[in-house]
Amino acid sequence: MTRPPAYLSFDAETRRLRLDPRAPGFYQNPYEAYVWLHGQGSTFFWEEFGYWCFGGYDDVNRLLRDRRFGRQSLTGIPDSRGADRDRSHLSDFDAIEAHSLLELEPPVHTRLRTLVNRAFVSRQVERLRPRIEALANELVDGFPKDEPFDLLPAFASPLPITIIAEMLGVPVEMGPQLLDWSHQMVAMYTHGRTREIEDTANRASAEFSAFLRSYVAKRKSAPGDDLLSLLIAAQEGGQKLSEDELVSSVVLLLNAGHEATVHQAGNAVSTILSQGGDPRRFFGSPESVAATVEECLRFDAPLHLFTRYAYEEIEVSPGVTVKPGDQIGLLLGMANRDPKSFADADAFNPQRTDQKNVSFGAGIHFCIGAPLARLELQVALKVLFDRLPAIRIAEPPRYRDTWHFHGLERLVVRY
Repeated sequence: MTRPPAYLSFDAETRRLRLDPRAPGFYQNPYEAYVWLHGQGSTFFWEEFGYWCFGGYDDVNRLLRDRRFGRQSLTGIPDSRGADRDRSHLSDFDAIEAHSLLELEPPVHTRLRTLVNRAFVSRQVERLRPRIEALANELVDGFPKDEPFDLLPAFASPLPITIIAEMLGVPVEMGPQLLDWSHQMVAMYTHGRTREIEDTANRASAEFSAFLRSYVAKRKSAPGDDLLSLLIAAQEGGQKLSEDELVSSVVLLLNAGHEATVHQAGNAVSTILSQGGDPRRFFGSPESVAATVEECLRFDAPLHLFTRYAYEEIEVSPGVTVKPGDQIGLLLGMANRDPKSFADADAFNPQRTDQKNVSFGAGIHFCIGAPLARLELQVALKVLFDRLPAIRIAEPPRYRDTWHFHGLERLVVRY
């Protein structure tokens, strides 16, 4: 591609990019821009965000693992609007973020992750396979017949929220309320947020926290075999999670796990159906199921931007030096389509031998819920296409105006 897409401008000499992430042409298909930017070297200063971004696979993979960078801001809680703004109206949101595993670095991060990780190791997660399969079949049984319907609320959304609610031991009927709180909080991370979004997120944080604290109190007096009870009892070096840490960890597990899994499920179904033919060909064996899910994760990832802070002055790449406290952007979705790292990078090919996507991140902040997300996707997609091999897209899918969290607004299908 010799000419850039119409919605972006780029100064090759200074490597300055001007691109509104809310431009419809971009968030509907960011891969067009990625192809062109890979041709310009994959590293650029994104004016709208105000920091250097890296979209080459090798750079992203390296920087995710570089301990000279971290998630914890040197000036306080990360905020895209800058630390000098008044945050008094965000006290409840900030209270959760202050103890969030995702926003902390060692040694606190190490202790928290060790405690939380016990519930998400692969052997623990594998026990959920029969339940996930039964739930997927139950959801398919409830699909409307002979009429178009939106697969996201009918299948992609209820499955992961039901599983995590059952894991935690909270009422499954709370699912819609948990989703509302999650959506309202996650909106804080989108570009160009408003005061209304902030007020809503803070209110959701207060309500979510109060709900979880009431359940923690119940589980302390009457422990069960659920994740909440496990987290309450878990110790590392004689230390337990504080109640604040427990609440933040559960909110993170619900928000991060659910948002990403729903987006990836929708993106994966859209991708597979766009290949034409019988979708069951991608799910003929356990090995092909796993390979197909990994390629879906690479081909159309649910998270496209992950930010980190520099902890010292570093020449990140030739001509790009950052100072302590500077933020950088790692473009996961762009790295997954790097033509220098993937053969025929823009083709969907579950049989590829160069599979190494960074959709779950890398390093100490590698997604703690990755084993669960992979299992949910593998089981749910196989059930869906085995049960409904004639399912097809009924209207062109459209992505939401949230490039950062790359997912569909609707996925209307019929069978």
